[in-house]
Amino acid sequence: MTHPLHTMSRRAVLATGAAALATPLVARRALASSGEVNVFAWGDYFQNGEIPDAFTKATGIKVNVSTYGSNEEAASKLRASGGKGFDILFPSVDTRPNYDEGNLLAEIDESKLKVDLIEPALWRSSLELGAAHRGKRYLVPFDWGTEGITWDSSAVDVAPADLSYAHLWADGMNGKVAMRQKSVLITLAIYLDSIGEVPSNRAMDLYKTEEDTRRIFDACVAFAAKNKANIGAYWNNATEATGAFTDAGCSIGQTWDTTGIKLHMDVDPKWRYAAPKEGALAWMDTAAIPSGAENVDQAYEFLNFLMSPEIGGMFANATGYNSAAVGASAHLSDANKEAFAFAYQNGAIENLWWWPMFTPWFSAVREEYSEKLTNA
Repeated sequence: MTHPLHTMSRRAVLATGAAALATPLVARRALASSGEVNVFAWGDYFQNGEIPDAFTKATGIKVNVSTYGSNEEAASKLRASGGKGFDILFPSVDTRPNYDEGNLLAEIDESKLKVDLIEPALWRSSLELGAAHRGKRYLVPFDWGTEGITWDSSAVDVAPADLSYAHLWADGMNGKVAMRQKSVLITLAIYLDSIGEVPSNRAMDLYKTEEDTRRIFDACVAFAAKNKANIGAYWNNATEATGAFTDAGCSIGQTWDTTGIKLHMDVDPKWRYAAPKEGALAWMDTAAIPSGAENVDQAYEFLNFLMSPEIGGMFANATGYNSAAVGASAHLSDANKEAFAFAYQNGAIENLWWWPMFTPWFSAVREEYSEKLTNA
Protein backbone atom coordinates (compact mmCIF):
# COMPACT_ATOMS: atom_id res chain seq x y z
CA MET A 1 0.00 0.00 0.00
CA THR A 2 1.35 3.41 -0.92
CA HIS A 3 0.69 5.75 1.95
CA PRO A 4 0.40 9.55 1.46
CA LEU A 5 3.00 10.12 4.16
CA HIS A 6 5.61 8.12 2.28
CA THR A 7 6.30 11.16 0.12
CA MET A 8 6.76 13.58 3.00
CA SER A 9 9.76 14.29 5.21
CA ARG A 10 9.24 14.61 8.93
CA ARG A 11 10.08 18.29 8.71
CA ALA A 12 7.38 18.75 6.08
CA VAL A 13 4.93 16.70 8.12
CA LEU A 14 5.42 18.80 11.23
CA ALA A 15 6.35 22.23 9.93
CA THR A 16 3.43 23.00 7.59
CA GLY A 17 1.48 25.88 8.96
CA ALA A 18 3.88 26.70 11.78
CA ALA A 19 3.78 30.40 10.96
CA ALA A 20 0.02 30.49 11.41
CA LEU A 21 0.44 29.12 14.92
CA ALA A 22 3.36 31.29 15.98
CA THR A 23 1.44 32.73 18.92
CA PRO A 24 1.55 30.19 21.78
CA LEU A 25 -1.75 28.40 22.26
CA VAL A 26 -1.60 28.72 26.01
CA ALA A 27 -1.24 32.48 25.80
CA ARG A 28 -4.23 32.79 23.46
CA ARG A 29 -6.69 30.79 25.55
CA ALA A 30 -8.61 31.81 28.63
CA LEU A 31 -7.46 29.64 31.51
CA ALA A 32 -10.63 29.44 33.54
CA SER A 33 -11.11 25.65 33.39
CA SER A 34 -11.14 23.41 36.43
CA GLY A 35 -11.74 19.83 37.44
CA GLU A 36 -9.72 16.74 36.56
CA VAL A 37 -8.97 14.44 33.66
CA ASN A 38 -8.20 10.72 33.88
CA VAL A 39 -5.53 9.87 31.32
CA PHE A 40 -4.76 6.30 30.20
CA ALA A 41 -1.48 6.37 28.26
CA TRP A 42 1.56 4.42 27.13
CA GLY A 43 4.06 4.12 29.98
CA ASP A 44 6.65 6.47 28.50
CA TYR A 45 4.30 9.24 27.33
CA PHE A 46 4.19 11.36 30.48
CA GLN A 47 6.61 9.59 32.79
CA ASN A 48 8.55 12.69 33.84
CA GLY A 49 5.35 14.57 34.70
CA GLU A 50 6.47 17.71 32.90
CA ILE A 51 3.54 17.95 30.47
CA PRO A 52 0.77 17.11 32.98
CA ASP A 53 2.25 19.67 35.40
CA ALA A 54 2.35 22.31 32.67
CA PHE A 55 -1.27 21.58 31.78
CA THR A 56 -2.41 21.86 35.39
CA LYS A 57 -0.54 25.12 35.78
CA ALA A 58 -2.12 26.50 32.61
CA THR A 59 -5.69 25.36 33.17
CA GLY A 60 -6.19 24.36 36.81
CA ILE A 61 -7.23 20.87 35.67
CA LYS A 62 -5.70 18.02 37.66
CA VAL A 63 -4.22 15.19 35.55
CA ASN A 64 -4.46 11.60 36.82
CA VAL A 65 -2.24 9.32 34.72
CA SER A 66 -2.57 5.54 34.47
CA THR A 67 -0.34 3.59 32.11
CA TYR A 68 -0.31 0.51 29.89
CA GLY A 69 2.40 -1.30 27.95
CA SER A 70 0.54 -2.67 24.93
CA ASN A 71 -2.52 -2.05 22.79
CA GLU A 72 -3.96 -5.34 23.94
CA GLU A 73 -3.71 -4.26 27.59
CA ALA A 74 -5.38 -0.93 26.87
CA ALA A 75 -8.28 -2.48 24.99
CA SER A 76 -8.71 -5.25 27.56
CA LYS A 77 -8.92 -2.84 30.50
CA LEU A 78 -11.36 -0.55 28.73
CA ARG A 79 -13.48 -3.52 27.69
CA ALA A 80 -13.55 -4.83 31.26
CA SER A 81 -14.82 -1.48 32.51
CA GLY A 82 -17.39 -1.07 29.75
CA GLY A 83 -15.65 2.04 28.44
CA LYS A 84 -15.64 3.76 31.84
CA GLY A 85 -12.92 4.92 34.21
CA PHE A 86 -10.85 7.00 31.80
CA ASP A 87 -11.39 10.23 29.89
CA ILE A 88 -8.72 9.88 27.19
CA LEU A 89 -6.45 7.11 25.93
CA PHE A 90 -3.98 6.64 23.08
CA PRO A 91 -4.58 3.53 20.94
CA SER A 92 -2.60 2.77 17.80
CA VAL A 93 -4.72 3.64 14.78
CA ASP A 94 -4.74 0.13 13.32
CA THR A 95 -6.24 -1.35 16.51
CA ARG A 96 -9.52 0.59 16.42
CA PRO A 97 -11.55 -2.54 15.56
CA ASN A 98 -10.65 -3.88 19.02
CA TYR A 99 -12.88 -1.16 20.49
CA ASP A 100 -15.89 -1.60 18.19
CA GLU A 101 -17.55 -4.39 20.14
CA GLY A 102 -19.33 -2.80 23.07
CA ASN A 103 -18.97 0.67 21.54
CA LEU A 104 -16.06 1.50 23.83
CA LEU A 105 -15.12 4.78 22.12
CA ALA A 106 -17.10 7.97 21.62
CA GLU A 107 -17.32 9.69 18.25
CA ILE A 108 -14.91 12.62 18.09
CA ASP A 109 -16.68 15.96 18.60
CA GLU A 110 -14.88 18.30 16.20
CA SER A 111 -16.61 21.30 17.78
CA LYS A 112 -14.45 20.66 20.87
CA LEU A 113 -11.26 19.76 18.97
CA LYS A 114 -8.87 22.33 17.46
CA VAL A 115 -8.39 20.43 14.21
CA ASP A 116 -6.11 23.12 12.75
CA LEU A 117 -3.46 22.15 15.30
CA ILE A 118 -3.07 18.71 13.71
CA GLU A 119 -0.91 18.07 10.66
CA PRO A 120 -3.42 17.86 7.77
CA ALA A 121 -1.70 14.92 6.04
CA LEU A 122 -1.92 12.84 9.22
CA TRP A 123 -5.51 13.93 9.84
CA ARG A 124 -6.52 12.71 6.35
CA SER A 125 -4.35 9.60 6.21
CA SER A 126 -5.51 8.32 9.59
CA LEU A 127 -8.94 7.64 8.11
CA GLU A 128 -7.66 4.91 5.78
CA LEU A 129 -5.50 3.44 8.55
CA GLY A 130 -8.42 2.90 10.93
CA ALA A 131 -9.49 6.17 12.59
CA ALA A 132 -13.06 5.97 11.30
CA HIS A 133 -15.82 3.38 11.53
CA ARG A 134 -19.01 3.49 9.49
CA GLY A 135 -18.32 7.04 8.43
CA LYS A 136 -17.63 8.40 11.91
CA ARG A 137 -14.21 9.41 13.30
CA TYR A 138 -13.20 7.91 16.65
CA LEU A 139 -9.45 8.55 16.66
CA VAL A 140 -7.33 11.71 16.42
CA PRO A 141 -3.70 11.53 15.18
CA PHE A 142 -1.36 12.17 18.10
CA ASP A 143 2.12 10.90 17.28
CA TRP A 144 3.91 8.53 14.96
CA GLY A 145 7.12 6.58 14.83
CA THR A 146 8.80 3.46 13.58
CA GLU A 147 10.14 0.10 14.58
CA GLY A 148 13.52 -0.56 13.01
CA ILE A 149 16.93 -1.61 14.33
CA THR A 150 18.95 -0.41 17.32
CA TRP A 151 22.59 -1.49 17.48
CA ASP A 152 25.85 -0.98 19.31
CA SER A 153 27.99 0.73 16.68
CA SER A 154 31.18 -0.24 18.55
CA ALA A 155 30.31 -3.93 18.27
CA VAL A 156 28.33 -4.15 15.01
CA ASP A 157 30.03 -2.42 12.11
CA VAL A 158 27.29 -1.44 9.67
CA ALA A 159 26.39 1.75 7.84
CA PRO A 160 22.73 2.85 7.88
CA ALA A 161 22.48 2.35 4.10
CA ASP A 162 23.47 -1.32 4.52
CA LEU A 163 21.40 -2.06 7.62
CA SER A 164 19.10 -5.05 7.11
CA TYR A 165 16.82 -7.36 9.05
CA ALA A 166 19.34 -10.00 7.96
CA HIS A 167 21.72 -8.60 10.59
CA LEU A 168 19.40 -9.89 13.32
CA TRP A 169 19.88 -13.44 12.06
CA ALA A 170 23.56 -13.30 11.09
CA ASP A 171 26.18 -15.78 12.26
CA GLY A 172 28.12 -14.84 15.37
CA MET A 173 25.19 -13.09 17.10
CA ASN A 174 24.34 -15.82 19.61
CA GLY A 175 22.35 -14.32 22.49
CA LYS A 176 22.94 -10.78 21.21
CA VAL A 177 19.60 -9.97 19.54
CA ALA A 178 16.53 -8.31 21.09
CA MET A 179 13.08 -8.44 19.53
CA ARG A 180 9.34 -8.32 20.11
CA GLN A 181 7.59 -11.49 18.93
CA LYS A 182 4.52 -9.89 17.37
CA SER A 183 6.65 -7.46 15.36
CA VAL A 184 9.46 -9.78 14.29
CA LEU A 185 6.84 -11.99 12.66
CA ILE A 186 6.05 -9.07 10.35
CA THR A 187 9.65 -8.12 9.60
CA LEU A 188 10.53 -11.74 8.93
CA ALA A 189 7.70 -11.82 6.39
CA ILE A 190 9.05 -8.64 4.79
CA TYR A 191 12.61 -9.97 4.78
CA LEU A 192 11.76 -13.44 3.44
CA ASP A 193 9.68 -11.82 0.71
CA SER A 194 12.56 -9.46 -0.20
CA ILE A 195 14.93 -12.39 -0.79
CA GLY A 196 12.31 -14.38 -2.70
CA GLU A 197 12.07 -17.18 -0.15
CA VAL A 198 8.45 -16.68 0.99
CA PRO A 199 6.40 -14.47 -1.38
CA SER A 200 3.95 -12.27 0.53
CA ASN A 201 3.60 -8.98 -1.37
CA ARG A 202 5.87 -7.32 1.20
CA ALA A 203 3.87 -8.92 4.04
CA MET A 204 0.58 -7.39 2.90
CA ASP A 205 -0.77 -10.87 2.11
CA LEU A 206 -0.87 -11.42 5.87
CA TYR A 207 -4.07 -9.37 5.80
CA LYS A 208 -5.54 -11.07 2.72
CA THR A 209 -7.03 -14.24 4.20
CA GLU A 210 -6.50 -16.27 7.36
CA GLU A 211 -5.05 -19.03 5.20
CA ASP A 212 -2.41 -16.65 3.85
CA THR A 213 -1.67 -15.36 7.35
CA ARG A 214 -0.98 -18.87 8.60
CA ARG A 215 1.05 -19.82 5.52
CA ILE A 216 3.38 -16.88 5.95
CA PHE A 217 3.63 -17.08 9.73
CA ASP A 218 4.40 -20.82 9.54
CA ALA A 219 7.41 -19.98 7.38
CA CYS A 220 8.48 -17.15 9.68
CA VAL A 221 8.36 -19.33 12.80
CA ALA A 222 10.30 -22.09 11.02
CA PHE A 223 13.01 -19.61 9.99
CA ALA A 224 13.23 -18.15 13.52
CA ALA A 225 13.44 -21.63 15.05
CA LYS A 226 16.51 -22.41 12.94
CA ASN A 227 18.20 -19.26 14.16
CA LYS A 228 16.82 -19.08 17.69
CA ALA A 229 20.28 -19.09 19.27
CA ASN A 230 20.63 -15.44 18.23
CA ILE A 231 17.74 -14.31 20.43
CA GLY A 232 19.02 -12.86 23.69
CA ALA A 233 15.87 -11.15 24.95
CA TYR A 234 12.25 -10.58 24.09
CA TRP A 235 10.57 -7.30 24.96
CA ASN A 236 6.97 -6.13 25.16
CA ASN A 237 7.23 -2.52 26.35
CA ALA A 238 9.65 0.40 26.31
CA THR A 239 11.28 -0.47 29.64
CA GLU A 240 11.93 -4.07 28.60
CA ALA A 241 13.28 -2.94 25.23
CA THR A 242 15.85 -0.66 26.87
CA GLY A 243 16.76 -3.33 29.42
CA ALA A 244 17.51 -5.80 26.65
CA PHE A 245 20.55 -3.67 25.80
CA THR A 246 21.53 -2.21 29.17
CA ASP A 247 20.92 -5.32 31.28
CA ALA A 248 20.56 -8.43 29.06
CA GLY A 249 23.69 -7.92 26.97
CA CYS A 250 22.11 -7.52 23.54
CA SER A 251 24.08 -5.58 20.95
CA ILE A 252 21.46 -5.36 18.20
CA GLY A 253 17.71 -5.67 18.05
CA GLN A 254 14.42 -4.72 16.48
CA THR A 255 13.01 -1.85 18.55
CA TRP A 256 10.87 1.23 18.49
CA ASP A 257 12.71 4.35 17.38
CA THR A 258 12.59 5.90 20.82
CA THR A 259 14.58 3.00 22.32
CA GLY A 260 17.64 3.54 20.18
CA ILE A 261 17.36 7.33 20.16
CA LYS A 262 17.10 7.57 23.95
CA LEU A 263 19.94 5.07 24.42
CA HIS A 264 22.10 7.19 22.11
CA MET A 265 21.29 10.45 23.90
CA ASP A 266 20.94 9.32 27.51
CA VAL A 267 23.18 6.24 27.91
CA ASP A 268 26.01 6.07 25.37
CA PRO A 269 26.52 7.58 21.88
CA LYS A 270 27.55 4.13 20.63
CA TRP A 271 23.88 3.15 20.44
CA ARG A 272 22.25 4.05 17.13
CA TYR A 273 18.84 3.59 15.57
CA ALA A 274 17.96 3.46 11.87
CA ALA A 275 15.45 2.09 9.40
CA PRO A 276 16.70 -1.08 7.65
CA LYS A 277 16.81 -1.13 3.87
CA GLU A 278 13.76 -3.43 3.67
CA GLY A 279 11.71 -0.74 5.44
CA ALA A 280 10.95 0.06 9.07
CA LEU A 281 7.50 -0.67 10.46
CA ALA A 282 5.59 2.60 10.89
CA TRP A 283 2.85 3.23 13.40
CA MET A 284 0.51 6.05 14.26
CA ASP A 285 -0.83 6.46 17.77
CA THR A 286 -4.01 8.43 18.29
CA ALA A 287 -6.11 10.01 21.01
CA ALA A 288 -9.58 8.68 21.77
CA ILE A 289 -12.38 9.54 24.17
CA PRO A 290 -13.92 6.47 25.85
CA SER A 291 -17.69 6.21 25.59
CA GLY A 292 -17.95 6.22 29.38
CA ALA A 293 -15.73 9.27 29.94
CA GLU A 294 -17.00 11.55 32.71
CA ASN A 295 -14.73 14.55 32.14
CA VAL A 296 -15.20 15.06 28.42
CA ASP A 297 -14.59 18.81 28.25
CA GLN A 298 -11.40 18.42 30.27
CA ALA A 299 -10.27 15.59 27.97
CA TYR A 300 -10.61 17.81 24.90
CA GLU A 301 -8.87 20.64 26.73
CA PHE A 302 -5.97 18.28 27.46
CA LEU A 303 -5.84 17.05 23.87
CA ASN A 304 -5.84 20.58 22.46
CA PHE A 305 -3.02 21.46 24.86
CA LEU A 306 -1.00 18.43 23.73
CA MET A 307 -1.36 19.45 20.09
CA SER A 308 0.02 22.96 20.53
CA PRO A 309 3.40 23.40 18.79
CA GLU A 310 5.28 24.03 22.04
CA ILE A 311 3.90 20.99 23.84
CA GLY A 312 4.22 18.84 20.72
CA GLY A 313 7.92 19.68 20.66
CA MET A 314 8.24 19.04 24.39
CA PHE A 315 6.61 15.62 23.95
CA ALA A 316 8.90 14.72 21.04
CA ASN A 317 12.03 15.77 22.93
CA ALA A 318 11.01 13.76 25.99
CA THR A 319 9.97 10.55 24.22
CA GLY A 320 11.77 10.45 20.87
CA TYR A 321 8.41 10.02 19.10
CA ASN A 322 7.20 12.36 16.36
CA SER A 323 4.36 14.69 17.31
CA ALA A 324 1.40 15.15 14.98
CA ALA A 325 1.19 18.81 16.04
CA VAL A 326 1.72 21.40 13.32
CA GLY A 327 4.87 23.39 14.07
CA ALA A 328 6.33 21.00 16.65
CA SER A 329 9.57 20.70 14.68
CA ALA A 330 10.46 24.30 15.57
CA HIS A 331 10.70 23.18 19.20
CA LEU A 332 12.85 20.07 18.74
CA SER A 333 16.27 19.87 20.32
CA ASP A 334 19.32 19.71 18.06
CA ALA A 335 19.96 16.17 19.32
CA ASN A 336 16.51 15.00 18.22
CA LYS A 337 16.90 16.62 14.83
CA GLU A 338 20.24 14.82 14.36
CA ALA A 339 18.81 11.49 15.49
CA PHE A 340 15.96 11.75 12.99
CA ALA A 341 18.30 12.64 10.12
CA PHE A 342 20.52 9.65 10.97
CA ALA A 343 17.62 7.21 11.27
CA TYR A 344 15.93 7.98 7.98
CA GLN A 345 18.53 8.18 5.23
CA ASN A 346 18.44 7.13 1.58
CA GLY A 347 14.68 7.29 1.02
CA ALA A 348 13.77 5.53 4.27
CA ILE A 349 10.65 7.67 4.79
CA GLU A 350 9.30 6.67 1.38
CA ASN A 351 10.01 3.02 2.18
CA LEU A 352 8.16 2.83 5.51
CA TRP A 353 5.75 -0.09 6.05
CA TRP A 354 2.61 1.28 7.69
CA TRP A 355 0.63 -1.09 9.91
CA PRO A 356 -2.68 -1.77 8.13
CA MET A 357 -5.96 -1.85 10.02
CA PHE A 358 -6.55 -5.21 11.68
CA THR A 359 -8.65 -7.74 9.82
CA PRO A 360 -11.12 -9.82 11.90
CA TRP A 361 -8.79 -12.79 12.33
CA PHE A 362 -5.39 -11.13 12.37
CA SER A 363 -4.95 -10.20 16.03
CA ALA A 364 -5.86 -13.66 17.37
CA VAL A 365 -3.74 -15.48 14.79
CA ARG A 366 -0.74 -13.24 15.43
CA GLU A 367 -1.02 -13.91 19.18
CA GLU A 368 -1.12 -17.64 18.45
CA TYR A 369 2.03 -17.46 16.35
CA SER A 370 3.78 -15.19 18.83
CA GLU A 371 3.41 -18.04 21.32
CA LYS A 372 4.71 -20.51 18.74
CA LEU A 373 7.71 -18.28 18.13
CA THR A 374 8.44 -18.01 21.85
CA ASN A 375 8.27 -21.78 22.27
CA ALA A 376 9.98 -22.72 19.00
